[in-house]
Amino acid sequence: MSGTFRVDVTKDYLAFSSAHFITFRGHKCECLHGHNYKVAVAVEGGVDDEALFVLDFAVVKAIAKPMVDSIDHKVLLPTRNPKVAIREKGDRVEVDVFGEHRYLFPLRDVATIAIANTTVEMMAEWFAREMKAKLVEAGHGHLTLLEVTLEESPGQSATYRLTLP
Repeated sequence: MSGTFRVDVTKDYLAFSSAHFITFRGHKCECLHGHNYKVAVAVEGGVDDEALFVLDFAVVKAIAKPMVDSIDHKVLLPTRNPKVAIREKGDRVEVDVFGEHRYLFPLRDVATIAIANTTVEMMAEWFAREMKAKLVEAGHGHLTLLEVTLEESPGQSATYRLTLP
């Protein structure tokens, strides 16, 4: 008989509050608005021969918490969206959307993310890909699946599954 194990990490402190907009013309979420997001992480794989666990929960938390902290209380800006132009001007960030809407934010209040749009789907994928890189770098090659669920409000979430290694 063969199988795999799964561990899930859902902690109250893996949450962040951020503002964003999406670039779908005429959609109500086109305007700047915010959410109180929650991150949940699951990994699958065989158990370690010595410790007999898939992955120490502390490893997942040590990777996810700094990522959450880096975007908490920030305006999230997608760097891979052709409809959004982002320019740093000293201690400010100027954002031009569709060539029509302009925002000016203090640099310290902005987090840029290498995604095409700040939808919950794209952000879940970003979390998963960043976490995968850190897990591989740390030598956790026995894992077979990484899953990140990002909730933007109660009852509304997106999940991204990434096959490992």
